Amino acid sequence: MSAPSRRQLLFGGALAGTAGLVLGAGKLTQSPSEHPPGAHAGAGPAHSSHSAGTAGHGGGSSGPTFRLGQQVDHAANGFHPTAMLRDFDYGSTSVLPDGRTLREWEVFAGDEEIEVAPGVFFPAWTFNSRVPGPALRCTEGDRLRVRFTNGSAHPHTMHFHGIHPAEMDGIPGVGRGIIEPGESFTYEFDATPFGLHLYHCHVSPLAEHIARGMYGTFVIDPAQGRPPADEMVMVMHGYNTTFDGEGNQLYAVNGIPFHYMHEPVQVKRGELVRIYLVNVLEYDPINSFHVHGNFFDYYPTGTRLEPAEFTDTIVQAQGQRGICEMRFPHPGKYMFHAHKTEFADLGWMGFFEVTE
Repeated sequence: MSAPSRRQLLFGGALAGTAGLVLGAGKLTQSPSEHPPGAHAGAGPAHSSHSAGTAGHGGGSSGPTFRLGQQVDHAANGFHPTAMLRDFDYGSTSVLPDGRTLREWEVFAGDEEIEVAPGVFFPAWTFNSRVPGPALRCTEGDRLRVRFTNGSAHPHTMHFHGIHPAEMDGIPGVGRGIIEPGESFTYEFDATPFGLHLYHCHVSPLAEHIARGMYGTFVIDPAQGRPPADEMVMVMHGYNTTFDGEGNQLYAVNGIPFHYMHEPVQVKRGELVRIYLVNVLEYDPINSFHVHGNFFDYYPTGTRLEPAEFTDTIVQAQGQRGICEMRFPHPGKYMFHAHKTEFADLGWMGFFEVTE
C-alpha cells in the first residue's frame, strides 16, 4: 500500500457519519512555539467540536467530506453564500462639483470565528465580518472613498488592484502604510480601469493575512455598461486549518466548502449568466473552474469587451480573475468545480440548477 498523503494524514480523524467533515482533534492542537515564522501571537488552528474518529479519508459527493443535509450555521457565521452570490455593494453616492459620482464605503477589519464545515471552526480575519469581504462595485470614472477602520487585534491594510496614486496603495512603508488596531484611514482614488479586480490586506506575513480571509471583489463597470445578465460573484479560496503554511485542507467558493452542493445556484434556461470569478487561493499555485454540460465566453480580467476564449475550463493563478458568460439551453442540474480534482473532493464543487 502506498504511503498516505499529507492531506490523508491531516484528515486522519475524519468521520464518515452524520458529523459530515470532522478534523481529528489530535491534529488540531498547536502550541505558541509551533506557529510558522512571522505568524502573529494568538493565531491558532481551526478546531472541531467533535472528537477524533476512525482513520481514513474519502472525498467528494460520496465521501465524509460531504453529507447531504449537513450544513454549517449560517446565521451564527453572519453571512450566507447563497445571498453573497448576487450581493454587490454600490456604496452611498453623491455628486461632486465636477458632475462625477462620488461613492463611499465603510469597511472594517475584525477577528471572527466562522464554522467552515459542520463542527469545524476557523479563526478568520475579515472585512465586514464575512469571508470573502463585500463585493464593492462602481463605474469607471467614479471617485471612490473607502473609510477603513481596523477593529482587529492585528495590523492590516486595504490594497486595491487597479490604477491609483502610490499613497493609496495600501502597503507598508508607502503613504499611510499599515493601519494599526483601533486606527482608521480613508483610501481615495478614481475608478480605473474598468474590469474585474480585487482587494486584500497587504501586511506580512502576506500569505497568512490573505489565507485568513482578508480579501474581496472589486468590480469597475465600463461607462457604457454590459448587456443585462444574471450576475454573480464567485471567489475561489481555501482554508489552511493547521496554519503550517504548506497547503490547504479545505477549498471553497464564497466562504463555505460544498455550499452549492447543498443549495444549487438557481438560474433560468436561456438567460445570460455572468460570473465574476476571482482566485485568491494561497498555498497552491493554481486554481480552476469547470462547468458541466456547457461552454462559456471568458474575458480575462474583464478589461476588454470581446471574449478571449470559448471553453468549459479555465485556470487562474493567485490574484487572477475573469468574467465567464454563458447561457444554459437545457433545464437540469449541472455541476461546476475545480478541475484540480483534489480541490473538488475537499469542498470546491457545486451545482447550477436550471429551470424554465
